[in-house]
Amino acid sequence: MPAVAQERVPSVEIFTTTESYDPIRYEGAFIIAEAWEELGVDVSVRPMEFSTLLDRFYSEQDFDATILGWSGRVDRLDPQFFLGTLDSRQAELGANNPGGYDNPDYDALYDAQGAEFDIDARQQIVQEMQDLYVPDAPVVVLFNRDEVVAYNNTTFENMNAMAGEALYSEWVPMEAQPLGERATLRIGGPQEPDNVNPLASTSVWGWKWMRLYYDRLVRLSPDVEPVPWAASSVDPVDDVTIDVTLREGMTFHDGEPLTAEDIVFTFNYYMDSDYNYFDSYLAAIDSVEQTGDLSVRFNLSEPSAPFATITLSQIPILPQHLWEGIENPGDLTPDEIPTVGSGPFVFDRYDRGEFMSITTNPDHFHADEIAVDAVEFLIYADAEGVFTALQTGQIDMTAWRLEPGQIPLAEENEELTVVSVPDFGYYHMTFNTRREPFDDRAVRRALSMAMDRERMVNVLLDGRGEVGTSIIAPVNAFWHNAFVERFDYDLDAARAELEEAGYSWDDDGRLQR
Repeated sequence: MPAVAQERVPSVEIFTTTESYDPIRYEGAFIIAEAWEELGVDVSVRPMEFSTLLDRFYSEQDFDATILGWSGRVDRLDPQFFLGTLDSRQAELGANNPGGYDNPDYDALYDAQGAEFDIDARQQIVQEMQDLYVPDAPVVVLFNRDEVVAYNNTTFENMNAMAGEALYSEWVPMEAQPLGERATLRIGGPQEPDNVNPLASTSVWGWKWMRLYYDRLVRLSPDVEPVPWAASSVDPVDDVTIDVTLREGMTFHDGEPLTAEDIVFTFNYYMDSDYNYFDSYLAAIDSVEQTGDLSVRFNLSEPSAPFATITLSQIPILPQHLWEGIENPGDLTPDEIPTVGSGPFVFDRYDRGEFMSITTNPDHFHADEIAVDAVEFLIYADAEGVFTALQTGQIDMTAWRLEPGQIPLAEENEELTVVSVPDFGYYHMTFNTRREPFDDRAVRRALSMAMDRERMVNVLLDGRGEVGTSIIAPVNAFWHNAFVERFDYDLDAARAELEEAGYSWDDDGRLQR
C-alpha cells in the first residue's frame, strides 16, 4: 500500500501583552514558544496592546493561543465564576469561555454544583470538575502570582489589603485615613479601563473603577462575608425564591430616587442584552418582579447556592430613567455612556490614557464612614512609571503588582509599606479549541508538557508565586483539588504523547500527521 501523505501541523501564534505592560507575560510567551519550536511546531509570538488583546480574545475570539490572566476578586473565592470559564454555554462572543471548551459532562456538573446547598457535597462536585477538565488541557494555569503592592505610609493609613485584590479593592477608598491635609487618595496603574460602559466592559480595570460609583444589592466584606448594601435585607423564601428589600431614601447621583423599579429594570436589562460578562451569575434567574415600592422578588429556574451572596454582589444598579431608552448599550460612544450610579463615589472625569477621578458622595448612606474626599487614578505607560510615581510621592498606592526587581527597593524605603497577599486568580494559556491543532486533545496535552512553568516562577517571578495546577487556586484550599493531573515540563513525555496520537516529524523536524 502507498504511504499515506502527512501534513505539517499549522503554524501557530501566541498572543500576549506588550513588554512595557507586563514583562512577565511577555517573557513567558517566548519561553513557551522556544519549547514548542523544539517540539517541532512553527510558532510566532505576537505582543499586543492590552485592550486590543482583550478584544481579540473575548469579543472576536480570533486567536490560536493567548496568555492572559483572571484576577482574584473577592467574589471569585466562591468557585462559580472560575468554573464558568469552561462552561460551553459561555463560549459565545464576549463571554468567559473564549477557548470554546465543550464537555457536556462538565456542563452538567457545573449546574449540579451551583444547585447544591450542602457545602461538603458541593465541594465534592467542584473537585470532580477539576479532575474532569484538567486532562483535556483546554487551558493551562501557568502560575498563581503573589500580589505584592505598596503604599505611602506618610500620606494614608488604615490601608487594609484583601486576599486576591491587595490594595486596589472597593474597601480601601472607603477605609483609608488621610494623615495630612490632602484627603484625595491617588492611585497609580499601568492600564486604564477598556471602557466605563457597564454593558460593555470585560476587564478588571473597568469594573474595579465602576464598582466605586455603582451600588449593588450586596457587597462582600474584606473578610468575604456578604454585607447588605443597597438591600436592607435578603430573605430566601425557599430554594428558588429570594425576597429583597431596599434601603429607604436612596437616590442616584442626579437626585432621582432609587426604587424597586430600577432593580427589576437592571436585572431584566442585563438578561435581555447581548452582554455576556455576567452570564454565569444571571443564568439561574427565571424572572424578577416588583412586590412593593422598595421590594423585589427573584424567582429562580433552579436552586443556586451562590445567588444571594455572589450574584447580588456583582450586578450594578442602573438608573432606569437613563438607560431604558438605549436599545444597543454596547454601541455607545464614550461621550454617550451614562455614568450616573448611586454609589459612595460620584463619577467626575475620565481623560483617556491619563487620568480618572471620582468624588465622595455626601448623600450616600455610607458617607459618614468615608474619610477621603476624592479618588484619583493616574495612568502610566508601564509598571516602571507607576513605581517611580510612588517613590516620588505622585501617587499614594499602586493598583498593580510591583515587578520583582522593584520589591527590594520599596522595602528599603521607610516611607513605603510593602504588602503581599496570596492570589487566587491566575495567569493562563488558553487554547482556541475550535482551531487546528488545538482541536486535538493530544496536541493540547503535549504542548502543556512543553511549558517550563518552574522557570517562569523562579526566574520571572523571582520565586514569588507557584506553578499552577487548576483554575481553582491552592490558596482557595476548600475548593481546590490538589490531586489533579500535573503537566510537568517534559519534552520527552510530550513527544511520546504526540507519537501515540499518530504524529511524527518530517526531515526538517516539523511536527506532522
